[in-house]
Parts: sequence; C-alpha cells; structure tokens
Amino acid sequence: MIDTSEIELSEKQAEYIQNANHRWNGKVGATQCGKTYIDTLYVIPARIEERKGKKGLNFIVGVSKETIQRNIIEPLQELYSSKVVTDISSNNTCTIMGEKVYCIGADNVGRVKKFRGPRIKYLYIDEAYDINEEVFQLLKSRLSFEYSLCDFAGNPQHLSHWLEKFINSDIDIYLQRYTIFDNPFLPKEYVKQLCKEYEGTVFYDRYILGKPCNAEGIIYRQFANNPNIFMKDNAVDENGNKINFMIISIGIDYGATKGETEFKATGITTLFKQVWTLGEKKLKDLHTPEEIYKAFEDFYYEIVNEYGKVTHCFGDYGALGQVLTFGLNKYLQQHNIPIQVQDCIKGQIIDRIHLDCSLFGQGRRFLLKKCKYLKEAYEQAVWSDKEPDTRLDDGTTPIDDLDAHEYSIFPFYDKLMMNIKGGY
Repeated sequence: MIDTSEIELSEKQAEYIQNANHRWNGKVGATQCGKTYIDTLYVIPARIEERKGKKGLNFIVGVSKETIQRNIIEPLQELYSSKVVTDISSNNTCTIMGEKVYCIGADNVGRVKKFRGPRIKYLYIDEAYDINEEVFQLLKSRLSFEYSLCDFAGNPQHLSHWLEKFINSDIDIYLQRYTIFDNPFLPKEYVKQLCKEYEGTVFYDRYILGKPCNAEGIIYRQFANNPNIFMKDNAVDENGNKINFMIISIGIDYGATKGETEFKATGITTLFKQVWTLGEKKLKDLHTPEEIYKAFEDFYYEIVNEYGKVTHCFGDYGALGQVLTFGLNKYLQQHNIPIQVQDCIKGQIIDRIHLDCSLFGQGRRFLLKKCKYLKEAYEQAVWSDKEPDTRLDDGTTPIDDLDAHEYSIFPFYDKLMMNIKGGY
C-alpha cells in the first residue's frame, strides 16, 4: 500500500480517510474537488486489502464498464501498476491487490440481477447519482456481512433524486459534501475560469458549490443574456481565415407532433475545440416523405458547397423516424449522395444541456447569424417545473430546433467534454 503520510492531501481528503468507517461512506459535491482521486489513491485498495480472504464478493459499479475502466481502473494502474490492478476482462472482472473484483456497468441491469444470491463484502460506486436505482437496490440488499461497506462518490443533481432521499434517511452513513474550493491543489486561474463558465446556470450550484438543487428558469442564460457574443457573420477564425472543420455533422428531427422537420448542420474544429452551427432548415407544416428527402438533398449540398464534406448525419429514431430514415437512406443511395443517416444518440436531456452550457461558458460555441430558429430556441428554452432536469416541452418553446442540433453533436460528447472536465 502507498503511505499516505508522504502524500499531500486536502483537509477533506484526510478527514475521509480518518472518519469513513461506516456502512455507507460517501463524497458528494463539486467537480474537480478530489473525490475520486483519494478513492483510487488509497480508499479502494485499502478496503479490498482489509477484506482479503474474507467471505463475499468485491464490486465496483459505474455508469458503464467503459467509465469504470477510465475513471477507476486506469488511475489505479498508474499508481500500482497493471500487474497489481488488471484491466477489466471480458467476463467483467479484474484483479486488485490479488482479489477478484466484479466491475459492472449500471446500464446492464440484467447482468447485475445475476448476482441476487451472492453476498458483497465491498462495494464502490462511481458517479453514484447516474446509477440506475434498480441496480443500487439490488446491490444494497447484498451488503449483508458485518464487515460489508460501501464507498461512493458523485456530483449532486436535483433535490428529489433517489440518492438524496437515501442519504437523508435513517442509515449508518459518513457523508462529506465538497465545493470546488475544498481542493487547494487546483490552479487559482483554473478555478476562476470554471466559476465564470458555469456562472448563472444550475451547474454552478451543483459543480462549483456542490449543492443539490432544482433547475429553474432560463436554461441557456449565458447565451440569452449576451447572444451577440456567440452569433457570427461567417465561420472564420480570429485572423479572419475560413475555418476548415474536422467534422461536419447534420442532425434531423422529424417533428412528428407538429409536422415540422428540422435540419441542423454543425461544424466541429480540430481537437474538438469549437462547435459552430453552420446552417439550418425548417420544413413547416406536413410534407410527404419525398419532399423531406429532396429538401435534405438541397440542404446537404448547401453545406457541402459552402463548408466542405459532411462527415456524419444523425436522425431521430422514433417510430416515424425509423421509417423516414430508411426511406431517406434509400433516396441518398439512389441519388449517389455519399452520406448515410444513422440513428441519433439521445442521451440524457441534462447531459445535452450541460454540454451546450459548458461550451457557451468556455467561449467555444458559435452560431451563424442566419441560424435564427436555433437562436430563438436558446433564448426561449426554460426548465420544466414538473419534471426535474428536463426542458419544458409543451409546445410553447421551439424544442425541436434544440433536438436537431443536439443530435448532430451528442455522439461526440466525450471528446468535447474532455476539454471541459480536466483533472481529477
């Protein structure tokens, strides 16, 4: 084991090592505050070592197998080597400190259900607020030894989240809540810029102050307050040179409820630094499939002729979307148009919103002035007061414009967010 006395720890991290000896032990709060860092540095290996040879299974649970590998296993390997901590194998296990550990993505409820019988001696939960509640309940019931315990870490969400209710219930828990200012090792300029980027949004309360809170009011406040900062006449760099985009992606929302179909073209620059909305087309009222296909062809060539090759296209995959996408792909093939429409990745609404808000906050998100429909959508979008972390979608605001745009960029979420999340 690493001797933590030789490693500089924050006050909160040192307190956790000293006091986190309950059945449930959690760190909740701001991004970049060192929550997961201390877990990979010390907590996870120490818990597994303490229970070595005892009955029961070890579990690490995350959003997916891939996020566990990235967030937990690889940092452990950097500290302890790949001999002491192995990669996750095809049977979803790895070895840590000589002990078998099951690494299960909470997106795979079926796999978790296979573990109804065996008892768990140690459970670690990464990104706990994003875990499926059913998975949590299944695993919780298996912590049945007197030495069983769980550590978890996560960024807070809304006040009615199931994990907040669990934390505040009558359980044996040691809980820390972190702000970003609890990490003294972050560069002051980085903290300053991160605070500025999230200012005025729900993400400031959650990711800077580390507080669970409900989202209210205008969503894209950075844009709505100063749209002229983000609206540009042409897609040019700071020297006035035309931008050569690494990716040009078109998103399609077929708008089944109102009969409107939206096309949005997005350009992404080298190293995923900037995101530009390059063009849009709105087909109002009902159109035949053939009219939609021809309109897409025209829009496609408008973008190609002005900005270069369209590399990706993503369409809504609802019941109507499946039919229209099949027909559109057939049309594109018949007309020798070198693009194929793929099903979009919808993801969680809150993640889609977080991405755009972060890009606006960092000054990496731009729209051409001709894209008036998306501009209006950003200015008018508000949070629902009935469903947590969801946009109001009752026909009073142009949500379809946002959907089409988000379909065009969400497949690149991880790479775009790499420039936002940073360190620990």
